[in-house]
Amino acid sequence: MPSVRLFVPRDAGALAVGAEAVVAALQVGMIRRGVAADIVRTGSRGLYWLEPMVEVATATGRIAYGPVTPVDVEALLDAGLLSGGSHALRLGPPEEIPFLKRQTRLTFARCGIIDPLSLDDYHAHGGWRGLERAIAMAPSDVVETVVQSGLRGRGGAGFPTGVKWRTAAQAAAPQKYIVCNADEGDSGTFADRMIMEGDPLVLIEGMAIAGIAVGATRGYVYVRSEYPHAIATLREAIDVARRAGYLGSGVMDSPHAFDLEIRVGAGAYVCGEETALLDSIEGKRGQVRAKPPLPAHRGLFGSPTVINNVLSLAAVPFVLAEGAAAYAVLGVGRSRGTVPIQLAGNVKQGGLFETAFGLTLGDLVDDIGGGTASGRPVRAVQVGGPLGAYFPRTLFDTPFDYEAFTARDGLIGHGGIVVFDDTVDMARQARFAMEFCAIESCGKCTPCRIGSTRGKEVIDHIIRGEGDPAVHLALVADLCETLKFGSLCALGGFTPYPVMSAIRHFPEDFDR
Repeated sequence: MPSVRLFVPRDAGALAVGAEAVVAALQVGMIRRGVAADIVRTGSRGLYWLEPMVEVATATGRIAYGPVTPVDVEALLDAGLLSGGSHALRLGPPEEIPFLKRQTRLTFARCGIIDPLSLDDYHAHGGWRGLERAIAMAPSDVVETVVQSGLRGRGGAGFPTGVKWRTAAQAAAPQKYIVCNADEGDSGTFADRMIMEGDPLVLIEGMAIAGIAVGATRGYVYVRSEYPHAIATLREAIDVARRAGYLGSGVMDSPHAFDLEIRVGAGAYVCGEETALLDSIEGKRGQVRAKPPLPAHRGLFGSPTVINNVLSLAAVPFVLAEGAAAYAVLGVGRSRGTVPIQLAGNVKQGGLFETAFGLTLGDLVDDIGGGTASGRPVRAVQVGGPLGAYFPRTLFDTPFDYEAFTARDGLIGHGGIVVFDDTVDMARQARFAMEFCAIESCGKCTPCRIGSTRGKEVIDHIIRGEGDPAVHLALVADLCETLKFGSLCALGGFTPYPVMSAIRHFPEDFDR
């Protein structure tokens, strides 16, 4: 049995830049030298500019190297990779890398560290403690613990998770459901995928706790079809958990029953909206439902349903294991706990950064992200996906919390930050928002279906320099008012954020 352990991510981000080829080169190189090591395939730690990042376990802790290519492997082995030897790609202890050292990792504490399908690894790193505590408590006390933690939905709206659970718990029904929204479709976001590929058991544990809390015995994870690696890993993790008694008729030998299955989406962005998602699970065309009734009263198959995002559910085991106060002590204002922020776009150090709410946008982009990858000045960032507002540098003092962003006509959404340098054309970005809405609209309501199409056409006139720009801009503003207040869901309702912020903060790009 080899005494040396190497850790190489099998996260989709690492695979995209050659992790499989690195593993193959390592295996060949070790055979050639007559040495052996276990190669553990982990999730990613989220330092994507350093992937594939290879780690080796030494007597003094892990040592990281990266980014490693297959061409580098021979020199690394010659330099003593298996004992943490010196090399130009040596990064040292991963926890000392500034990008990681500055983080407060609660939800992502195990990502990149453990074998995502090993029950032993998961248990050794604190897994199942939250579920054990939930089983020992009254269900109503589990709900109140989540309420007191201040945990809010990490999928977009920021609605208090515990309040949603309380509503479903109080609904009388013979069957209730827990639904995990893993239809991660926002631009520049990858945190849900990282959890499902790097620590799927924490999601399973969070859903089981939610089921016990509200009296639900069935759960569904709705995953976007573009995540084949996440789907495969999560399916295997569910089987592993079920065989070990963490899912099924008696969860951890308790009277509580809870089981899970996966549903795969078909590529519709609107199915990230919770009621369209429910229709899709039911086998219908994904269209938005009018509210009320709320899903917590009448959701999946007409039964009370809790719908939470991956990150919300993955935060729950920590809350139960450590207590509400340990989570609530972090953050600012009504934004409690930590938020996994995803840095993407034209950024030097792209990746996942989990921290307590409160860091400014400027700190995140300039300091942690390192500015643009192109080396040109940052002109704008979009926060909250394709329907998030564009913030100029003058707003980089905005703290990363829900209320601060709302006060400046922005939204945090799923925590994605997409960076643009000074070559970006903001009129074309505004056009893209209207076009995106037109393409992805479910078509059920007129403002979203027709208003976005007319908006794209008017912005085309502006870009081509046709007609009176003041008239066109007034018409775009009027369309945005209709979309914001007349749409059935947030797809149409949020489209005005990128459009109007582009016009407001970058008016020169609309003067053609």
